[in-house]
Amino acid sequence: MRSLLRVCLTLLATLAFASVCFPESPPAKAVLVTGASSGIGRKITERLAADGYFVYATARKPDDLKALGAMKNVQAVPLDVTHPEDITAAYETISKAGRGLYGLVNNAGIATAGTIADMKLEEYQLVMDVNAAGPVRMIKAFEPLLIEQKGRIVNIGSISGILARQNLPAYAMSKHAIEALTDSLADQLSALGVQVSVVEPGNYNSAISKNALARIGAESAAARSAGYPVKADRSNYKEPDEVAAAVEQALFEPQPKRRYMVVPNQQEAEITIRKQIEQLVQLNEGQPYTYDRTALVKMLDEALAKARPQTH
Repeated sequence: MRSLLRVCLTLLATLAFASVCFPESPPAKAVLVTGASSGIGRKITERLAADGYFVYATARKPDDLKALGAMKNVQAVPLDVTHPEDITAAYETISKAGRGLYGLVNNAGIATAGTIADMKLEEYQLVMDVNAAGPVRMIKAFEPLLIEQKGRIVNIGSISGILARQNLPAYAMSKHAIEALTDSLADQLSALGVQVSVVEPGNYNSAISKNALARIGAESAAARSAGYPVKADRSNYKEPDEVAAAVEQALFEPQPKRRYMVVPNQQEAEITIRKQIEQLVQLNEGQPYTYDRTALVKMLDEALAKARPQTH
């Protein structure tokens, strides 16, 4: 009897020691990624899951959901960002899971091309519904969970949100909207502990152009004016691993930047920055309160001084 008692006491002491010295690890932070079936969304999902975060990865097609669900640390969630009922169902799924939600990555998006004259109005409306209204629907639904964890929102924009090519008006408009959404939302939620960033990719490999061509038709006036089908093949571009890395930074580094421009080469970076400078000059030109070069340089120096120091 004494031996049994001694064994029990030893076991209890061992368990108590283990609970003190080796506390249970906190649950992995959960992130919801929309449009995770391929391209940038798939890369984001793979990277976050590999690094130990739990990912709710959304897609529309059963085969894509099956592939996502087979990944470790990933739960596939059926969702179309234009369908409010899908968003409600996703919210219920995530709320009942008990993990909460730390991050929302608004990645789902589509492209289109063609001049205003050539593009069908229905196509314009679809692009704006997915790219601009979709993130708004997601934010409205999941904001309470993100506030609860003082989490992060990362919107996937594009350098097209700065640039505006002649044959991409609807797509560029939708990505300009993401720039404004990010700034407004960041100001709204900062006091509640939620930080908001936009990641602005340049040209990387994805199926976005191929999908657009399939939707608008290779022989349509819009496709011809945009140079399709030649430009639909993006396989010569780099894989979007750098974009996924920037998203992870925006989600988890202590002081995230407001904007992460991620481009595959110096040329795309220069084009985008020069466009911003060009717009500054246009804003400043020929109005009653124009600033001279000295004043503009001083403003630039002040802005650079406020910018977060970059570590490499």
